[in-house]
Amino acid sequence: MGSVLESTDLKNKLEDLSGVVLKPGENPYNALIEACNDEPTKIQELYAAHRVRRNAQQRDKFLASDYKELIIDPYLLRLENPQIEPGFKDTRYCMTFWGRPPIHVLELAEVIQKKLKAIAPKIWLMPLHRMHITTLEIAFSRTAEEIEALKETLRPAIPDIASFTHRHRSRLVKPMISYDLSAFALSFVPAAGEPPLSPAPTAPDAVVDVLAQGDAYTYHHLRRDVWERAKDAGVTVTSRYVVPSAHVTLGRYLTDEDHATPELRRRWVDAIDEINAWLEAEVWDRPGAELVGEWVVGQEKGLDIRVGTLWYGGGRTVLMGEGF
Repeated sequence: MGSVLESTDLKNKLEDLSGVVLKPGENPYNALIEACNDEPTKIQELYAAHRVRRNAQQRDKFLASDYKELIIDPYLLRLENPQIEPGFKDTRYCMTFWGRPPIHVLELAEVIQKKLKAIAPKIWLMPLHRMHITTLEIAFSRTAEEIEALKETLRPAIPDIASFTHRHRSRLVKPMISYDLSAFALSFVPAAGEPPLSPAPTAPDAVVDVLAQGDAYTYHHLRRDVWERAKDAGVTVTSRYVVPSAHVTLGRYLTDEDHATPELRRRWVDAIDEINAWLEAEVWDRPGAELVGEWVVGQEKGLDIRVGTLWYGGGRTVLMGEGF
C-alpha cells in the first residue's frame, strides 16, 4: 500500500492579497472586474498588488528568526527520487484549461531558470515543454473515473473553449518572479496600454474586430468567460483558489540544502529581488529588447484542455485550440 501524503496546498494556502471580496454563488472572476469598474489599469493594479504583497510576505518568511524549513512536495520528491518509495504513483487526477507559452516566453523563462539555478543548484526546474499557465482549474485530486465523467459532460463545449483565445485576446505583461516556501514562478499582470512587443501572428490575421478591443479584454475577462462556458456546459468548477495571479511555474524545492542557513536564504531572496529589478529595467515594456516581456494568450497555440495527473506539467491533451 502506498504512502498517504499531504499536499503542499494544505501547508501553503494561496490567499488573495488584492483586497477583493468574492460574492457567494456568482462567477468568482466577476468580483475583481466589478471592483475595478471594468478598467484595465485598475485590474492590472490589483494583480500587481497581489504579487508584490505576496513576495514581501514570503521574503519575511525566508528571513524570519523562527524559520523552520521549506515546504517540499512529497509527491514530486518521490517521482524524482524513485528509490524513496519504489513503484510510487501519483493518483491525483485533474482537469484544467492551460495556456501554453509561446516560444519567446519560454526563452525568457529559460534565462531566468539558469539565473536561479546558479544561486541554488539543487532546485527542481519545470521542463520547458511542460510549462503552462492555468487559465482555469475545473477539478483537482479526483479519481480517474470522476475526471472522465467531467470530461464527457464538458465534451460538447470543448472545441469552443479550446479555441476561445483566437477571438478573445488578452495580453500579459511585466513579468517578474513570484515565490514562496514551496515553489517559484514567472508571474505576469494584465496589460493596460503598454507598447505591443510580441512577434506578429504566425499566419495572416484578419480578425480586425478582435484586435480593435485592445486591452479592454483582459486575462481576467478570459478566465471569467471560460468559467461561464464550463458552467453552461453543466460542469461545477471546483478550483483550489481564485486569485489575481497569472503565473507559469519555474520550479520547486526538493531539498533544504540550498537554503539551510540564514545566509543562504538571504542570498536566495536577494537574488530574486535582483532578477526582478533586471526584468523591470531591461525587459518590461521595451520594444526591441533581446527578451520579450509580453504574452498574448493563445499565440501559437489555443487553450490546452488537459486531463490526468497534471501536477508538474503532466497529463494528456483532450484538445488543443487554434493558435494565431
